[in-house]
Amino acid sequence: MRDGLPAAAPARLLTPPCCDEGRGREVAGAPTVVLVGNPNVGKSTLFNALTGARQAVGNWPGKTVRVARGTWDAAPGPAVTLIDLPGTYSLEPRSPDEELTRDLLCGAERRPGLVVAVVDAANLARNLYLLAQVLEAGLPVVVALTMADVAASRGLRVDPGRLSAELGVPVVPVVPRRREGVDDLAAAVADALRDPVVPSPPPLGEQAEQAVAALLPACAATPWPPRLLATALLGGGADVPGVPEELRERAARQGELLLASGAADDEYGGVPALLAEGRYAWAHRVLSASAERRGAAPSWSDRADRVLTSRLFGVPAFLLAMWGVFAATTTFVAPVQDLLGRLFDGPLSGSARDLLAALGAPPWLTGLAVDGLIGGVGQLLTFVPLMLVMFVLLTLLEDSGYMARAAFVADRLMRLVGLPGRAFLPIIVGFGCNVPALSATRILGHPGQRLLLGLLMPYVSCTARLTVYVLLATVFFGRAGGTVVFGMYLLSVTLVVTMGLVLRRTLFRDLAQESLLLELPPYRMPSARVVAVRTWQKLSGFLRTAGTVIVGTVAAVWLLAAVPVGVEAEFGQAPVEHSALGAVSDALAPVFEPLGFGDWHAVAALSTGFVAKEAVVATMAQTYGSQEPKDSSRPGTLAPALRDTFEATSGGHPVAAVLAFMVFLLAYTPCMATLAAQWQEIGPRFTLIGLVTQLSVAWLLALAVFRVGRIFL
Repeated sequence: MRDGLPAAAPARLLTPPCCDEGRGREVAGAPTVVLVGNPNVGKSTLFNALTGARQAVGNWPGKTVRVARGTWDAAPGPAVTLIDLPGTYSLEPRSPDEELTRDLLCGAERRPGLVVAVVDAANLARNLYLLAQVLEAGLPVVVALTMADVAASRGLRVDPGRLSAELGVPVVPVVPRRREGVDDLAAAVADALRDPVVPSPPPLGEQAEQAVAALLPACAATPWPPRLLATALLGGGADVPGVPEELRERAARQGELLLASGAADDEYGGVPALLAEGRYAWAHRVLSASAERRGAAPSWSDRADRVLTSRLFGVPAFLLAMWGVFAATTTFVAPVQDLLGRLFDGPLSGSARDLLAALGAPPWLTGLAVDGLIGGVGQLLTFVPLMLVMFVLLTLLEDSGYMARAAFVADRLMRLVGLPGRAFLPIIVGFGCNVPALSATRILGHPGQRLLLGLLMPYVSCTARLTVYVLLATVFFGRAGGTVVFGMYLLSVTLVVTMGLVLRRTLFRDLAQESLLLELPPYRMPSARVVAVRTWQKLSGFLRTAGTVIVGTVAAVWLLAAVPVGVEAEFGQAPVEHSALGAVSDALAPVFEPLGFGDWHAVAALSTGFVAKEAVVATMAQTYGSQEPKDSSRPGTLAPALRDTFEATSGGHPVAAVLAFMVFLLAYTPCMATLAAQWQEIGPRFTLIGLVTQLSVAWLLALAVFRVGRIFL
């Protein structure tokens, strides 16, 4: 580390992306513009401001890294396809997401027409290091200067005009949250696309430049940008694909000459350090010429960090924040949720039943529509207000800059299991959904770390499980439900750490430790627009699941519940306990008797939960509702049915049994989508090992909770 700049890593280039453009909402024939920048410079916020809702997130073709793509109507210029590349400190990749950034800028195919380099004015020197490499890529560049207000509060005033003159590219100040400067940025991009000018790369020092010049003619014969390829080869990029062996040998000889001349020293990083020194020197010259530093008192953000990231108060502050989120969610939303539940249980179900009867619908269709779809999906939709409030609160914490501090605070905890502190960032994503969290493990550079975190991710409690927690906590714990839900999330983190320690001491004994390098963004007032957009993105994902997977699962459950087994009855007319669903679930129920919930209702819910955890509540509502079709006009039938079931199966210890059920739900396999994501990320062998481990841990842990709970509860 030098003057707050990251030390250079050995450079290496990867295979260019494949030709397939993939899926997105791009306009046919539109030029491609990419956003490049360090993490936490406002790049994604700028992307959202430019594209609005016209964006798509998915794996880049040929890669396993998720990127955001969208259409930007860059008036007065043409519409462009905008790609938000993963944040990186350098074009010398150390993780798959950084590899994608390098590949897209340097690959021979599908190179963008223009680069918008997002530069943080408050950390200008470090951002200029990445920009120095971007300028070597041989592409037109426009700089979007963010965080100027934060820089000013720290006593640093950046002159955009002087910065532009030093860089030789347009520099446009922007405030993405307020959409300030967006029109100016669009005009600069339109001008650059209409009349593209490739900027001059920054000088690296006389002797380094001589070595680069000696390689340029041969590098120009390859598909790669010549200057960037030359510096990569000098820096140790021996694995560059498509490069003749003769060129590699020539680069090695130039490196030996630099060492022999004393320009580079192996004891101090060799040729890579020499190249980094040249970029650092250029960055500081640009900074000195374009910015003025004045004395500034410590900001309130610095003072807050002394408390919120301290060893003494950091962890309690994070736990208090999380408890506040879940307590507020369950307390404020309970009345609305109860009202919606009564609406689905009563008027809607009754009206639908009467309407279908008036239309002469057959009994099986009435059962599917009322007991299946309205009873199952309707019960799930009562959780929409809960999800809305929780997503808003979590997005407020995220947008304020606090969640980055949570990763910093968790560094010591993560290091216990052999993971760096930034491994907590995918875990935070996992509290929303395990599937994108598994994709987020790619921010870790070491394959062993990604494998370990991939095995631990299913123990992170997702929002789909939250619907079950809230239902059972409300029914069995009343006003203390919020604390119980918080306890489930605390248990989730404990499970991640405990299982991590076990795996670290068995399968991952040779996993090396890694120091934490994490950007802490400044605290800021959350933007109402950003919070609304991100909340809708998360909520709409939940609703899409409810409208697709859950409807199919509910229909399948109803079909199984309609097939009579062991009794003489017509299709859809037999009691559900004498159906195919009841028979299969009843056969499996003895496995769960020692856990206090050996009832076919609970087993059926857990079985459909293997497909998707959102289906657990829907299945409970459906199986209990199917038992009492004539009572569908009576509100609140699910709560007393749950109490009666757990009372009967637990031998008079319903609270212990319901806690055991919640613990089993937390620890066993999240869903089929998570299994598929694990299969892709860590391979079939470790996916199956993880599956068996999760089921075993879930059963044993639920057994312990029930046995201990019978004594104290």
